Amino acid sequence: MKEISESEMLHKMASYCSVAERCLQDVSKKLEASSLPEEAKERIKLRIIQEKFVDEKRFTRAFVNDKLKFNLWGRIKIVSELRKKGISAPDINDAMLEINEGEYNDILQALLKSKSKTIKAASERERFYKLLRFAVGRGFTPQEGVSCLKKILSSTKTDFDYDEDMA
Repeated sequence: MKEISESEMLHKMASYCSVAERCLQDVSKKLEASSLPEEAKERIKLRIIQEKFVDEKRFTRAFVNDKLKFNLWGRIKIVSELRKKGISAPDINDAMLEINEGEYNDILQALLKSKSKTIKAASERERFYKLLRFAVGRGFTPQEGVSCLKKILSSTKTDFDYDEDMA
């Protein structure tokens, strides 16, 4: 394998960060795979940060937006994944505060309506709990799931009374 110089690796990392938003952990993983000395890796990281190729706040906002709109994840799953990437709590909190509540609830409602069409259940109670488990698995709180399911399933008359204490 060809030995790569520090300047070549800097260009590769700049290119890597230019394609999509990256966090420092993503860059660090790429650099660890290289055979450069630790001091060179640290210089590259500093330069990438100084030149704004990597910006944790910008990455966090983009990550939250993308995972909410495209992956249809809830807050819990988004926060969990950001923590795995080593993002600081203040950056996570700032990005999470930017979520529009109306849009968030609309996403959950559309997600549950769509899933409801594909669920096979013997009773309305079973349907409710399967949908609730699905919402929780997507990173929404049980309370958010129950509230949304009440709206969705209230349009159809059922003999099952959905109680938020059950969640």
